[in-house]
Amino acid sequence: MRRSPRLRAHASHLVALLVVTLLITGCSAQNSSLAEQADAGDNKNYVAGDGSVAEYAPDSRSEPVDIAGKLFDGTTVDSSQWAGGVVVLNVWYAACAPCRVEAPMLQTLSDSFAPEGVKFYGINVRDEKPTAEAFERNFGITYPSFIDRDGKLLLGLTSYVPPQAVPTTLVLDRQGRVSARILGVADESTLKTLITDALAEGSSATAPAPATTAGADDAS
Repeated sequence: MRRSPRLRAHASHLVALLVVTLLITGCSAQNSSLAEQADAGDNKNYVAGDGSVAEYAPDSRSEPVDIAGKLFDGTTVDSSQWAGGVVVLNVWYAACAPCRVEAPMLQTLSDSFAPEGVKFYGINVRDEKPTAEAFERNFGITYPSFIDRDGKLLLGLTSYVPPQAVPTTLVLDRQGRVSARILGVADESTLKTLITDALAEGSSATAPAPATTAGADDAS
């Protein structure tokens, strides 16, 4: 039996209405998902560490870190300039939520260890200068950061910094070797201990040898 034109038109209208409803529902679900991602921050663009801590014994450490790069203030810094001192390197970028969490703590430790000659450097893997400087002003960061949008600095640290593992914090001993690593947000007391260990190890290693009595024996 043939359907009347009116019935065919009504059926077509129902199909069209169903399609529009499905499209709206799908778009709403997608928009909701995007909103949730936006609320969560830029979390899709980094691989957060699990907070694991590794401290390496002196006889198991690799060769000294060999990196050079430009800071946001235009200064060029080479790791050879760090010889004899303990250095802390922190990989970060402004939109990284865990980086915002640990920033005040890093500044506190930077201030605390400055009298002992410990140097702190950030390694910024994404931002342009205005964005990085706004972050530093917001969190009161006074130690400098390298520009590393091309990843050249991280390339020299691949043995210790997994790709896109932001934040990551490294402690370098007085010989420029990695003595400790924290993947993810650094705990203040843990990082303080790792820095203190590196300082104590260095001071004992560089302690002057006891004076000999050969001259006194010869004189007698």
